Amino acid sequence: MTALLTIIVLVFILVAIWQMVKIFDLAQAKNDNTPGVATDKDNTINGYLMMGFLAFIYIITIVCFVKWGDLPLMSNSASEHGPTIDNLMIISMVIIFIVQTITQFLLHYFAYKYKGEKGKKALFFADNNKLEAIWTIIPVIVLAGLIIYGLNTWINIMGVDESDDPLVVELYAQQFNWKARYGGNDNTLGKANVRLIDIDKANILGLDESDPNAQDDVITTELHLPVGKPVLFKMRSQDVLHSAYMPHFRAQMNCVPGMITQFGFTPTVTTADMRQTPEMQEKVARINKIRVENSKPLIAKGEEPLERYEFDYILLCNKICGKSHYNMQMKIVVETQEEYEAWMKEQKEFKNSLIN
Repeated sequence: MTALLTIIVLVFILVAIWQMVKIFDLAQAKNDNTPGVATDKDNTINGYLMMGFLAFIYIITIVCFVKWGDLPLMSNSASEHGPTIDNLMIISMVIIFIVQTITQFLLHYFAYKYKGEKGKKALFFADNNKLEAIWTIIPVIVLAGLIIYGLNTWINIMGVDESDDPLVVELYAQQFNWKARYGGNDNTLGKANVRLIDIDKANILGLDESDPNAQDDVITTELHLPVGKPVLFKMRSQDVLHSAYMPHFRAQMNCVPGMITQFGFTPTVTTADMRQTPEMQEKVARINKIRVENSKPLIAKGEEPLERYEFDYILLCNKICGKSHYNMQMKIVVETQEEYEAWMKEQKEFKNSLIN
């Protein structure tokens, strides 16, 4: 496939060079005393080429759908609002596909039908109120529908109901790692400020040591979430603009220095259950097959082979925040309430983690 794409790119480059040469020839037409005007034959050839390119677009689109299409495009969301986000994306892509198919056909067909011919005069309308109304009103209605649907979806996601007693978790971003902070037994995050960071005392997030709510806070390098429990994330950045991106939960929010942003969702699929889905097992098997092949040269050199891949939810930074941006990620574990509580009991509270 890579070879085919390389050949296609080279063909396009050659066509581009050919067209540039033709433009140069036309620019020199006056000096060469040549007419520099396309003939009927030239126009006919270009008209057929336009139709040929239209056929190429449609054929390559069909091939891509058949060979690589994964309809309905996305089906591995693991949050309560995930299917709504997926539906919005699918509707948008279907509309774009339909519009693209129609407009590309009209563009290329008209270029063929109305190609230049000697003695043929183009018929045109300076304006047509009916047509202008049609191609203005239809896009307005479609885009308004998408915007309203998207806005309602966003409001429903962001409108975290405090009466549901959501688990409050802070995501703390810094170049180039994440920290998670839990509110402890009272589910209330203590006050914090980057100016209060004291590395000597292991106060790495700048918690206010005098704040009673901060005493039972728990700071971790791994994010654990109980399945079926609403989670309200509070996000801070220590240095530059980051973006907390959790793809399987269809969640993303910027972490902005100097302010607190928030995002909420309810995880619906545990890590263990997601690992057992046929789609994920197929993906893991495919990745491990590649790793086995790539490990053979390493083993031949006496080096350690690549580790086997195992699926985990992951928190990524989706803003280019520096030279190690690619490495800024944190493992997310979605588990049962009992497993979450057992894990939480193993963690140190803030008051017990300080170095005196």
